[in-house]
Amino acid sequence: MSGDIMVNITRAADLTMVGANGGGWVSPVGTPALASPLAQPQSPWQALGAISDDGLVNGWDEDSQEFTPWGLTSPFRTQITKSVRTFGLTVWETSRKPVMSLHYRLDDADLTPDGDGITKFAETASPVPDRRAFWFIVLDGGSARGFYVPQGEISDRSDVTYKQDEMSGFEWTITTYPDAAGNTVYHVDKLPLTPTDPAS
Repeated sequence: MSGDIMVNITRAADLTMVGANGGGWVSPVGTPALASPLAQPQSPWQALGAISDDGLVNGWDEDSQEFTPWGLTSPFRTQITKSVRTFGLTVWETSRKPVMSLHYRLDDADLTPDGDGITKFAETASPVPDRRAFWFIVLDGGSARGFYVPQGEISDRSDVTYKQDEMSGFEWTITTYPDAAGNTVYHVDKLPLTPTDPAS
């Protein structure tokens, strides 16, 4: 019918994100974040190497408490009681020194081979906290997302399978902890500008 109002629905494919590529690095706590997700990390950052095609999972774990006043059936206030950020990934280069250092909670020096090229270490029955800084990037064409974790720790390790038709990998969940400013994750992104919505 003439005179019908037509609604303009805006869509922009370049504002979507597909985790086409990416990487991860680890460094001692206190290492500052990179200024750009396009910058090449330098020492003391150490690469985690190849990551499985499952990519990087940025997890959220939150709980809240609802307060419903007497006489109402809907809450009139909600209080966040838990807010945890995690990163999940599977690293495939299980012989890379920084990867082994993380997985087994060891210093790099403990993984130095002897004169015969043999590396020896033991797994303790009483592990202690092993917090480190992490830097993750996700790349998709001209878009890039950077995640700086000032203090993170592997809080969950999955079983490692060694078999002929499967790539062995270390599957980790990394829990983030607040820094002195109370922040757990810093975002450093290079993203396209959002276009102005059309006038109605």
